[in-house]
Amino acid sequence: MNRDPQETMMFKFRKEVSETPKGILLTVYKALEEKGYNPINQLVGYFISGDPTYITSHKNARSIIRKMERDELLEELVRFYVENNR
Repeated sequence: MNRDPQETMMFKFRKEVSETPKGILLTVYKALEEKGYNPINQLVGYFISGDPTYITSHKNARSIIRKMERDELLEELVRFYVENNR
């Protein structure tokens, strides 16, 4: 590789599915369901309060949901709802 030493190199990598809003929501939903919680109620509690204790630590769901801001996750939910209910 003959690159100009003054040129900034770009590192590109593919995001894992669990790092997309959709992937995060589905992963957390499944973990909540597996533990016997009502996933909708728990997610709403988390979105309203910002308190991660609404999310189980089962399958690392609590850490996973905190990888993305709540407003980004809500944006995904609203976008999906509107696009699929026109």
